[in-house]
Amino acid sequence: MLRHYRAKHENTQPRATNQGSRKQALDEALEDFTVKDSQPFTVVDDSGFRVFVAKLDPTYTIPSTNTVKATVEKRHVEEKEKAKAELLITDSVSLTADMWTSINIDAYLAVTCHFVGADEQLSTTLLGVHPFPRSHTAENIAAVVQELMVEWGIGGKVRCLVTDAAQNMTATARILKVRHAVCIAHALNLIVKKSIDATPGLDDIRSRVRRTVAYFKSSTTAKECLQQVQVQMGRPVMKLMQEVETWWNSTFEMLQQIYDQREAVAAALATLSTDLAPLTANEYEAMAQCIKMLSPFQAAAVELSQERKVSASKVAPLIRMLKHTLNQLLSGATIDMAKQLGQNLDQIVTEKLSGVEMTSLNSMATLLDPRFKTHGFHSPNNCDTAVKRLKGECAALMKATTPEPSTSVAPQPAPAEASTGINLWKLLDNDAEDARKWKNATADAIVEVQQYLPAPPLGRAEDPLKYWAQHKTLYPNLYHLAKWFLVTPASSVPCERVFSKAGEIVSKKETV
Repeated sequence: MLRHYRAKHENTQPRATNQGSRKQALDEALEDFTVKDSQPFTVVDDSGFRVFVAKLDPTYTIPSTNTVKATVEKRHVEEKEKAKAELLITDSVSLTADMWTSINIDAYLAVTCHFVGADEQLSTTLLGVHPFPRSHTAENIAAVVQELMVEWGIGGKVRCLVTDAAQNMTATARILKVRHAVCIAHALNLIVKKSIDATPGLDDIRSRVRRTVAYFKSSTTAKECLQQVQVQMGRPVMKLMQEVETWWNSTFEMLQQIYDQREAVAAALATLSTDLAPLTANEYEAMAQCIKMLSPFQAAAVELSQERKVSASKVAPLIRMLKHTLNQLLSGATIDMAKQLGQNLDQIVTEKLSGVEMTSLNSMATLLDPRFKTHGFHSPNNCDTAVKRLKGECAALMKATTPEPSTSVAPQPAPAEASTGINLWKLLDNDAEDARKWKNATADAIVEVQQYLPAPPLGRAEDPLKYWAQHKTLYPNLYHLAKWFLVTPASSVPCERVFSKAGEIVSKKETV
């Protein structure tokens, strides 16, 4: 009987439990697959997918389309409530907003929210991607953003709105009565494009490279010939990249790639029946020096787009380093075209971005970033002004958070007050009390700031928010200011990442 029980009955119930747990785990994995890879819910009905799953686990019953859709929507609601709870306990956030048009010519507005979470880490939450069939006026955009602010409970907490420099976006910030910051990535893009267009000779080289790339991308024979030449030369097989007119980064990458593959491209063109002539050695040398002149801007764009910690505080130091590097490259340039490009870049950066470190947002963020402090400023005068502003912000915070003195024992009124019911000295007494409070707060603020600034800066790879979490008792008021100013991203890249993913969803194979 014991042998029979062990063989037939002992593991029956655990086996059922394990089967149920495995079914749940597989269902959750299917949900993750649908969401993370932007798959349509109807993928569960695709014959190839069902055959693949059956090969992996014949016992697994694939949920229906409606079931997957319902569970994903339930998880969305749960995650949204968690995010709302996080935002409820924070006192300051920043927003980024951007417009996008899909392949179906439908407009969308995306808004992301950035804040310091309970774990003292910078967090990002997507507030919404709204269809936008209306006119793209500031009033309409502000109305949608305002609805999202109310829905997520962040009214009164928004410190800044980061967008491109479009007039409707700038006006949106004014309507919402929040500080506006221009996306530094868009600003750099316009600066570089304008500088390239103003450089004689570079546009001709760029046009010829565009035609060459288009030829190798449109002709199967030319493409195969280039691949064969690359293999024969022992080079990796690489397709040439065509530029996108709206972003200068693609121009940089197109020129960089054609320069790296110049020998293979020249050899391929020599064996093909085409009137395209390869660039000369002098033209390639000019291209190389121009690429070198553009490299700092490419590095800046990559760094800002990859930043996962704090980036608004990097803007002023980044501009300082760009100008410094440009001056070094200009001193080593030997070709007039490259010199002209470098001078154009330096001039336009000065015209468009010289005021960056004078704005309260960027100057406060730079000072409150323990990686930079006063070292991030190009102008000593701007640095001194920013330090004074920081002391003022700190004093104002101290005054606002200082409790009122106890009034449990009221002073006896003067005889004149007792007889007339009028306190003749009330205004003067209140002014004197405010002056005493402000003087004390100012003195304390100066002490706190003077203790913080001279301390050695953090390494550039360190996390500034981790520093403030460790020093919030030593610098309590600066800690609060840091959480206000360091939540702002330097660019609207977070919104653009949303639209990169949206481009996969809103496609010819739509999610249903």
